[in-house]
Amino acid sequence: MLQFLLRRTFGAVVILVLLSAFTFFVFFGAGDPAAMSCGKNCTADNIALIHQNLGLDKPLTTQFWDFVVGIFAGRDYSIGHCSAPCFGYSFATKQDVWSTMMDRLPTTASLAIGGAVVFLTVGLGTGLIAAYKRGSFLDKALTSVSMVLSSAQIYILGPIALGLFVYSGLLESPKYVDFTSDPSGWFMGLLLPWLVMSTIFTAQYTRMSRSTMIEQLQEEHVRTAKAKGMSSSYVFLRYAWRGSLIPIVTILGMDLSSLFGGAMITEFTFQLAGIGRLAIDSVTTLDLPMVMGVLIFSAALILVFNIIVDATYAFIDPRVRLS
Repeated sequence: MLQFLLRRTFGAVVILVLLSAFTFFVFFGAGDPAAMSCGKNCTADNIALIHQNLGLDKPLTTQFWDFVVGIFAGRDYSIGHCSAPCFGYSFATKQDVWSTMMDRLPTTASLAIGGAVVFLTVGLGTGLIAAYKRGSFLDKALTSVSMVLSSAQIYILGPIALGLFVYSGLLESPKYVDFTSDPSGWFMGLLLPWLVMSTIFTAQYTRMSRSTMIEQLQEEHVRTAKAKGMSSSYVFLRYAWRGSLIPIVTILGMDLSSLFGGAMITEFTFQLAGIGRLAIDSVTTLDLPMVMGVLIFSAALILVFNIIVDATYAFIDPRVRLS
């Protein structure tokens, strides 16, 4: 198991290094970052000063090496010291990129984790009920609703949900409140974004868990357990449920990037200040250090989550560790 995790970790590090090099040479090698940082009313002297302050007067390979070293050891600019992990200073706000991302991270993390809890709980639970009641009216109703909702989009559901629940006074307007200072305000402020963001995933996981459970119920070891006189509910949860988790965990790992994409659209729809909104604002203002920081940080998070999912997958199915 340890060797399996080391292989996955080494692969993740290689991907991060390649991603960092690619984005750096594309962003900083394609144009003059100093002109983007300087703005419209800029003089040649100002551009020269920015080159010196940010180290842009050095060869591109040296700049990349300084950037990588800065992530692990910090970096000294003429405008001040940037402590590790250092991704530089924003062209738009002149603030430390890492500090800005950390300020936005709680909003995105709350959205992504809360949304995942909702769609896993509701989606898997609904799928299990549909599989257990296979062929009944309840099964057909749940399957039909999930098929309709799977085609919905966040940017369409968001305004509809705002009209139905916020403008009618049933729920307060979405906002982020620090969990440690006001847990109730945190929950109520994010309840509507969670429900909207998780709708599509809930529908997908309902159909997936239903189909995998039905497949598992046809397996020989499950039928053998029933033949030995075990109750249907015990066999359902003890044997079929564990086997159905393997494909679900696999798909969950693949959906992590989609989950971050969903959080980004949800932040934009409900005007929440998270990392997704920060990425969109940075792209529109050509804030290259912030775009690079968000890209590398998001990729690192997704890779870490994928390693966790791989480890869970290997724990459930030992054959994965041998492949």
